[in-house]
Amino acid sequence: MSRPSRWPTRTSLFTLQPLAAGVLLAAAGGSFADEPVPSAPVVAQDARLDTVTVNARRREESAQSVPTPISVLNSETLETQRIYRVQDLQQLVPSTNVSYVHARQSSISIRGLGNNPASDGLEGSVGVYLDNVYLGRPGMAVFDLLDVEQLEVLRGPQGTLFGKNTTAGVINITSRKPTFHQEGSVQSSLGEDGYWQTQGSFSGPLTDTLAGRISAYHTEDDGYVKNVYNGHDLNGGKRQGFRTQLLFKPSETFNLRWIGEYNEEHSDNGILSLYSTGPTFNGVNRYESLARQAGATLVSGKDRKVNFDADQMVKVFQGGTSVEANWTLPNDFTLTSISAYRWWDFTPRNDDGLNVPVFHNAGVSVRDKQYSQEIRLASPTGGFFDYVLGAYYFKQDLDNKSFTYNGPQADIWNLTPAGALANVTTIGNGHIDTDSYALFAQGTWHLTERLDFTAGVRGTYEEKSAWVTRDAPVGGTTVTGAAAAARQGRVGAYDSGDLNQYSFAPSGLLSLSYRFSDDVLGYASLSHGEKSGGVNLTVGAAPRLGTDSLLVGTERANNAELGVKSTLLDNRLQLNANLFWTQVNGYQANVYDQVNRVQYLANAGSVRSRGLEFEATAAPLRGLTLNFNGSWNDVRYTEYDDAPCPPEVSLANAAATCDLSGHQVVGASKYIANLNGQYKWQLAERIEPYVTASYAFRSRAVGTIDDSDYGQIPSYAIVNLSTGVRLDQGDGVLDLSLWVKNAGDKTYFTSLWNSANGGYAGVLGTPRTVGATARYDF
Repeated sequence: MSRPSRWPTRTSLFTLQPLAAGVLLAAAGGSFADEPVPSAPVVAQDARLDTVTVNARRREESAQSVPTPISVLNSETLETQRIYRVQDLQQLVPSTNVSYVHARQSSISIRGLGNNPASDGLEGSVGVYLDNVYLGRPGMAVFDLLDVEQLEVLRGPQGTLFGKNTTAGVINITSRKPTFHQEGSVQSSLGEDGYWQTQGSFSGPLTDTLAGRISAYHTEDDGYVKNVYNGHDLNGGKRQGFRTQLLFKPSETFNLRWIGEYNEEHSDNGILSLYSTGPTFNGVNRYESLARQAGATLVSGKDRKVNFDADQMVKVFQGGTSVEANWTLPNDFTLTSISAYRWWDFTPRNDDGLNVPVFHNAGVSVRDKQYSQEIRLASPTGGFFDYVLGAYYFKQDLDNKSFTYNGPQADIWNLTPAGALANVTTIGNGHIDTDSYALFAQGTWHLTERLDFTAGVRGTYEEKSAWVTRDAPVGGTTVTGAAAAARQGRVGAYDSGDLNQYSFAPSGLLSLSYRFSDDVLGYASLSHGEKSGGVNLTVGAAPRLGTDSLLVGTERANNAELGVKSTLLDNRLQLNANLFWTQVNGYQANVYDQVNRVQYLANAGSVRSRGLEFEATAAPLRGLTLNFNGSWNDVRYTEYDDAPCPPEVSLANAAATCDLSGHQVVGASKYIANLNGQYKWQLAERIEPYVTASYAFRSRAVGTIDDSDYGQIPSYAIVNLSTGVRLDQGDGVLDLSLWVKNAGDKTYFTSLWNSANGGYAGVLGTPRTVGATARYDF
């Protein structure tokens, strides 16, 4: 059995693979290589950074020559820094935030754009791709990063080389491919709070022209939030899944890759811990007062505690299959076809946050199916002009069910007349069909040996058909008068009828890049991207405002970039930096219905995002690799009328709406800084110890859409440490390590959410966790 590529040389192995400027392989064409392409700088024998080869523009080129702001994490970085879920990415890359409660209530933002809570009838502002396949729901990416080759974060509007349009950026995940030599790995980790993770993979030839790969994982933990009601730990559970692949390569001019995968989760994620009870008026705090009237006992989430009287549960089942084929045509043209199908089932059970029965269970379950087909043609390279053009089709069929099973204390907590909501059950249903068609093209003119001009264009046409209903309420007592009116207004029957939306969305890119020297590249670009409109698939304010409140229009972004990439000090230092300015019109955000006290997504107004991003990678001496990256991001609403008011206003005037123009966008830290590094040394011929460390800082952020003084996320910093040793076993590599995450045991909140009656609840970050990992690569 041959030695795996993870052990290439004594001096290039065991190097912390830092963040690097790279390009997205989702756009790459051509045949699959037997050996993986490097995805981040590696340290050569004399402590230099080797060249990183990438293929995003259908030709092999150095990542430092690609005029695009992007961060690349390869498999070694993810493993060394123990980044095994998408929601942990923000600890390593600039301008990125992941808001996570559970698989449905998750969103990814880049440069402050994309922080809106889940809406089943809308796509995200940040596109997520897995092995070149667009994931229609952000929750489809909430699984363990299994057998990943690399992960890239591309910032800014996309569309001219991608399947689906986005306004904020792309996260692309690429798994390891089957190989025609045998290789494999097995890994097991144990840690505090019952943490246990096992992963394994094996790859090798089945015939001379067919190779296979299989990977699987199982992860479980007890959770780290104590429920004082029954003494149980929450925010833990089990996840498991597998991926199988076949690579058929009968010749150098054709290859076909099939992937089939399945993931599932059984957990009690979704815990929202009490962050603040909100403002006090005339000596009375409404949240605390109504909780006492209902008989509830409050506990502080900052103590990592909750007081829930009902079960908390999340079930997720998802899977998919894809086929990617690549043909090398005469004259070195490359034709690529990617066909895919995915499905996603999500079922929650949520408590009301109190230890009394305001409601027994509430939430939204989702059933989603999607189909996609992409065809691309890439021209040969080496001449004055090269190009890529293609077509894309995406179909989504989604159903959701919203439900609330109210308890006897519902009227006290909701301030409704007695009997209006107590013991009443309400169930709603939504459905949406999406058909999206697109043509795209991008070309580069090599005007001189140093000057390139790139232009791209895309046209997307979409049809969406939907309906939203709510059944008549059941249960409770017979009521009249004010109680009956309140019941009808809050949970009365509703039928939207057929809803249809038709749109055409153009996208474009203009870019100039100039190589000042062999080691310094400058670039400037203008781009336009559009995010699809959609439908609110819960009733919301529709009974009072009409069906127009269910429809959400297109979000449009114009972006300007000015950047430089450099390799200095005889390949010992890489410095990349860029300035950006993005204007978003038709920004999709929450607005407020003051009568029924519900929020819903609409085209709220405009947002401006501007800032600076930088990345530095250095190899100052043999065995030491350092990476420092960060961002300054000023992202604000330039127009946001009829916004939800903070409780310090709305509790005094229930009919009020607020103008948040000029306010900072929710979830966007102005300052982000990440520092990580690794030092390794040769203790003996086959023994290599190492130590790693990372520091991730995020400044204060607005916690919720209303920008309340009581809903601000304080700044925080997280330190992760590890040490270990890698042992060359001759036919494999054994890696033994000890690690600690959040070494300072910092209590911090990653996101906040509005609660009833002026309160705020949030998602706690993980506490200090000590563990050990054993990995064997063969």
